[in-house]
Amino acid sequence: MPAPLQNDTFLRACLRQPTDYTPLWLMRQAGRYLPEYNATRTRAGSFMGLATNPDFATEVTLQPLERFPLDAAILFSDILTVPDAMGLGLTFAAGEGPRFARPVRDEAAVAALAVPPPDKLRYVFDAVSAIRRALNGRVPLIGFAGSPWTLACYMVEGAGSDDYRQVKTMLYRRPDLLHRMLAINADAVAAYLNAQIDAGAQAVMVFDSWGGVLEHRAFAEFSLAYTRRVLDQLKRENEGQRVPAIVFTKGGGQWLESIAASGADVVGLDWTCDLGAARRRIDDAVALQGNIDPMVLFSSPEAVAAEARAVLDSFGDPRRPDGRFGGHVFNLGHGINQHTPPEHVAALVEAVHAHSRALRQAG
Repeated sequence: MPAPLQNDTFLRACLRQPTDYTPLWLMRQAGRYLPEYNATRTRAGSFMGLATNPDFATEVTLQPLERFPLDAAILFSDILTVPDAMGLGLTFAAGEGPRFARPVRDEAAVAALAVPPPDKLRYVFDAVSAIRRALNGRVPLIGFAGSPWTLACYMVEGAGSDDYRQVKTMLYRRPDLLHRMLAINADAVAAYLNAQIDAGAQAVMVFDSWGGVLEHRAFAEFSLAYTRRVLDQLKRENEGQRVPAIVFTKGGGQWLESIAASGADVVGLDWTCDLGAARRRIDDAVALQGNIDPMVLFSSPEAVAAEARAVLDSFGDPRRPDGRFGGHVFNLGHGINQHTPPEHVAALVEAVHAHSRALRQAG
């Protein structure tokens, strides 16, 4: 049996249950801003050497928890593991980011796609199990995957992109091909997340990193519809507990109501959204995650603390006059920058925990 959870504040906030303070975790919290991560990556020899080795993945997942009193751990992996398992040939060149040897750009390439067998991703599920054991109930473990649309962007472009020309050309010229790819991606992501849940993930997150680059009608048809297809297939209970699902669309604030109605328990917001206004727009129908600008962490510790307090004040007291609760998980509006001073992260964590407790005591 897994060890009992000692700190369930994150899970309670995801499910809009009372909490003593606002829980906090950071997107990319295990990463290059930590010297201990860089030392482990050097030992592993490469990013994929790190991500595909459960022992190394466990080590780096736990590193930020040793430094900061964070309220959740997130699996160390990459969103592109799923298309890699489809046989597209993923590599990470130093300073260049991810690249696929075989981009998917024509009918034959789309026809060859299939949901990968679980064994192709066994290393991820082994890492989830190992991390869960190593946590020993300290905090919950979050699993994750890229959204079907975001995966398609990389699969068609073959790498990151500034203009998404290849994938948007397919969208407008051959929408049938893109829909076929997105359906396969959605079923693959759902199976992948369910296997992470079976291995011990206590919450899961869908990163729709590039949903915000779509035209507003195209977002509903090519991104949100397939994120919903993932959510519709997810296991929502495991070990007798609800498994919350988080959806984060960078640049997606204009579609907040639609994303909130997708079946997600939590909607992540980037820093362009007013958190209090977002809460009012959805009337606490789901919890919200976010949304401080990661660049704030390059200012002084005092400024970091002030900005954190402003985000918490914007959301307000999670207790409502009608007796219900609003859920807030504090996070960055996107991933932490690799040059971030770790001591500024410590200031952020301390400010969030202290000010959110004070807000509840004052209410």
